[in-house]
Amino acid sequence: MHLRTLVSNHQLRADEYQAAVPQRLLERATNLFAKKGFDRTSVQEIAEAAGVTKGEMYHYFASKDDLLCEIYTRVLREQTRQLESVASSSAPLRERLAAAASDVVVSSIDNLDDNTIFLRSMHQLSPDKQKAVWAERRKYQERFRGLIEEGQRSGEFRTDKPADVVVDFFFGSVQHLGSWYRHSGSLTARQIGDHYADLLLDALRPPAG
Repeated sequence: MHLRTLVSNHQLRADEYQAAVPQRLLERATNLFAKKGFDRTSVQEIAEAAGVTKGEMYHYFASKDDLLCEIYTRVLREQTRQLESVASSSAPLRERLAAAASDVVVSSIDNLDDNTIFLRSMHQLSPDKQKAVWAERRKYQERFRGLIEEGQRSGEFRTDKPADVVVDFFFGSVQHLGSWYRHSGSLTARQIGDHYADLLLDALRPPAG
């Protein structure tokens, strides 16, 4: 084999290894946080579980707090991407809101451990990190709320319930998924998401008469 080919293959393997390290650290940290709790898991344990040194870990994450934040915010980034795609489409408003509501349930179920771990442990983060995470979450919920407010302005949705209250109620129920959802249950994540979407739209329907 040509020397250049050997070098290229070696570089490719090195690049693949480097690309896989952050994901492996997040996966191992998630497993350890779930088993032992955030406060009882050490950086050394996370590094050993991921097969890297503490120095390598610190190359990607400055602290255990950063790992916990990334566990949650990577899910939030995907949810934001999904919401922007749906909200900016040309579909009728009810279809856009239904899709957005169903999608957030599905992605929450797909990442149930990540969300549950973060909600249980976020109080242990520094105030600055908590503030930053909730700022991103607030932006997402404001975009979601914008769909409801759009329907209230057009008369498609009822106006006697503040959009803020509707959003808080909906996302409160989404956060509660971790306390009862089981993958072995009779409903798929999408079926549950569609039920949540139907309940949200029914709650927004203007009163008859």
